[in-house]
Amino acid sequence: MESKNGSVIRKQFGYVHIPQKHARRINQYCLEHLNPYLNFHRPCYFPEIYTDKKGKQKKRYPYSSISTPYEKLKSLLDASSYLKEEVTFNLLDELATAMSDNLAAKRMNQAREKLFRTISKREPGAA
Repeated sequence: MESKNGSVIRKQFGYVHIPQKHARRINQYCLEHLNPYLNFHRPCYFPEIYTDKKGKQKKRYPYSSISTPYEKLKSLLDASSYLKEEVTFNLLDELATAMSDNLAAKRMNQAREKLFRTISKREPGAA
């Protein structure tokens, strides 16, 4: 989905090609830092859909609809039915409250800097 590429992926990794040999490190970073930050700490606008006078459906993004994806999931009717059997909201709540939003962002940025320092190191014998 291109909107996620623009607003999330390109901000994190830029437009430069990253060789496949670094894919494991990138994936590990996403699993440990980026995805938890996006799901539990980064607020998003969620649209409210309304029908105008001409019958056309439109979206608006009121300030009151800002929440994290996790908060939005919890607000859905029968939200627990969307979880895997071994996952509970108690477990997810622990993940969500383990650190503040600011601390999660700081740790994610530090991990990204470390990742790119590792990727940008020259290999022995490289010219």
